[in-house]
Amino acid sequence: MCYFNGSIYWTYQSHRQFKRTGDENTYTEDYNYAIGQGTEPGSTFKLATLMAAMEDGYIDLEDSCETGNGEMRLAGGVMMRDSHHGGYGSVSVKKAFAVSSNVGISKIAMKYYGKNPQKLMNRLRSMHIADPLALQLPGEPASRLKDTKDKDWSKISLPFISIGYESKLTPLQLLTFYNAVANNGKMVQPLFVKEISNKGKVVKSFQSKVIAESICSPATIQMARRMLEEVVTTGTASHIKHAQYTIAGKTGTAQIAQGKDGYKTGKVKYQASFCGYFPADNPQYSCIVVVYGPSKDAYYGASIACPVFKDIADKAYALDINMHKEVTRVPDSLYAGVPTVKAGRGMSAFRATKNLKVDYKGPENGWVSKQQSAYTPEDEKVPNVTGMGLRDAIYLLEGQGMMVKPIGRGAVVKQSIQPGAKFQKGQQIIIELG
Repeated sequence: MCYFNGSIYWTYQSHRQFKRTGDENTYTEDYNYAIGQGTEPGSTFKLATLMAAMEDGYIDLEDSCETGNGEMRLAGGVMMRDSHHGGYGSVSVKKAFAVSSNVGISKIAMKYYGKNPQKLMNRLRSMHIADPLALQLPGEPASRLKDTKDKDWSKISLPFISIGYESKLTPLQLLTFYNAVANNGKMVQPLFVKEISNKGKVVKSFQSKVIAESICSPATIQMARRMLEEVVTTGTASHIKHAQYTIAGKTGTAQIAQGKDGYKTGKVKYQASFCGYFPADNPQYSCIVVVYGPSKDAYYGASIACPVFKDIADKAYALDINMHKEVTRVPDSLYAGVPTVKAGRGMSAFRATKNLKVDYKGPENGWVSKQQSAYTPEDEKVPNVTGMGLRDAIYLLEGQGMMVKPIGRGAVVKQSIQPGAKFQKGQQIIIELG
């Protein structure tokens, strides 16, 4: 996890970063692909294309975008297709981005930059998307963002560049760009080491360097953030929408050129990715997931990279209390039918409900059941452990001097000796869990 700026952080997960060695359950980290592997980013690059058009004043989120039947023939008979067969017809720019329409995004690029493609390339460079990062770790390769004067510029370069091909970026470069969007336009250099210390004394400290105070106007940043949120709300990443916190990001699926063989059928490999940040309304973490060469049966960023991103985000959310929204007072009318507290220690229940600002109607000492009956280890009768977890039930019963035999898993649903009955020290009691 590396420090970006303010409270923005990033994490990276790579399919090929760990190499199998001998034993099938043993892996070793042999190469840092986040830093050293430059590839064509695919659909995650569409964000930069639309931001360029927005910054140049050509489009707005609700402008109409024509995707037709999801197919478009380019110069030389080259076909461009959407992954959704049949196309989406006429949709808004925001929707075209959310569903990741290749045809829609490339039509925007050709419409506004077809007569002057260099203008798009210049605008992309002005947003620093391909700038070298000058990292603390070695291995960063040279990126590539084409120029119309390049020998390999062709009549189909503009539309394909607009959807993430014919360019070369590392995952960390792309993440730095997305992080700038989350950071209200401010792009900062990724920082791996904040300080070096010797025997508790700081020898040297490091600060993130600002690459650009703003990669574009505030209006463009706000539109970009709305597009990224739409991807998770209604678009290709809607399956990772979270109830407790919001996510913003973009899926990406790209074919990987195989040297001289290019993209020939039979030798096609894919790269699945998802780049984004969370919580969307108050970003604290930004993250990119890139999976190189996934199975041909499942290779889309939505199905391969998104679940990994969500696992990382869920863990970060669970461990960072600052991202959790404060629990507000719930009206008494909403308590009807809701158990006051789970069976267990009264003091634990009291503390938990107090922290959550929820009324607690049980005892503060001893033990509490679902009936709010309290027991203490000094009682001479069998306590009611129904509804308790196994650990609490064993602690309470064995503390009374009984031998416990548990059956099943979950919470206690039945006990062999009825609550309130007398017992002898060392007597066995069977508790069933379910």
